Amino acid sequence: MKHIHNTSAVTMADTRVLRKDLLGMRSSRLVTNALVTAVLALGLVMVLAPFLMMFLNSFKNTRESALFKLTWSATASLDNYKGIISNKSFWRGMGNSLIITLSTVLVTNTAAAMGAFFIQRMGNRLAKTAYFLFFTGLVVPISIIPTIKVMQWLQLHNTYPGIVLFYTATNMPFTIFLLTGFMKSVPRELDEAALIEGSSYFRLFTQIIVPLLITPLITSSIVITTNVWNDFFAPFYLISSTKRQPIVISIHRFVSMYGTDWGVVFAFMVMVITPVLLIYAFLQRYIIDGLTSGSLKG
Repeated sequence: MKHIHNTSAVTMADTRVLRKDLLGMRSSRLVTNALVTAVLALGLVMVLAPFLMMFLNSFKNTRESALFKLTWSATASLDNYKGIISNKSFWRGMGNSLIITLSTVLVTNTAAAMGAFFIQRMGNRLAKTAYFLFFTGLVVPISIIPTIKVMQWLQLHNTYPGIVLFYTATNMPFTIFLLTGFMKSVPRELDEAALIEGSSYFRLFTQIIVPLLITPLITSSIVITTNVWNDFFAPFYLISSTKRQPIVISIHRFVSMYGTDWGVVFAFMVMVITPVLLIYAFLQRYIIDGLTSGSLKG
């Protein structure tokens, strides 16, 4: 009886210790979650506050917009947007951005898909060397002066093809890296079956491989679109003609012209970033799917 009583006492003591440890772990977890939530909320505010200020002040007049307040104006109007819509330089810049962006997406995705197919399926020394060189392109900085000299020598400076080829070169490493990772998850048996049935390599690539690459291609398209649409560096140096400059350069000129009328400037910036935000909002799920689609195999 005494032995049973001692055992029961030890068991109850262990239970109390275990319960205390669980409560401590739960309290620690709650504190950690609260800190993480607070940090994320602070980051969200820091990211959204500039956009909210820009949006709210785009409806204000010159005097109110210069105060940069995060409040809605009682005299808010669409006059700033109407003035921009009637500005021909705005539409010319938007058209140039569309031409450059869509061309870059098409050329980059086409070249990267073919390159990834070759690199992953061949697997020889040449393919591995090519993959290493593309991977190096992710970390090697761009030298703008030699680039300008080469483009001038090839007569591509201040042209649409020149800026598109430049963006293609700068976005190819990431796209190759993304598509090659996905290609590892595509079984080689598909290639063998298609070739046994008499399919050519071109038909194999266009009708079997490319449809399987839709998800990572959408991911790369979103990333390329964001990079090209928002870039100021390349068109500033590579395009000097105002007739070919994208909308980002137009913002620079617009701020110089209307530097004291922040309402007009903010309205202009809202209209410029809206297309990219809409694309990202509707297709954001493809970014995660595309980045993780090739991580299960290989």
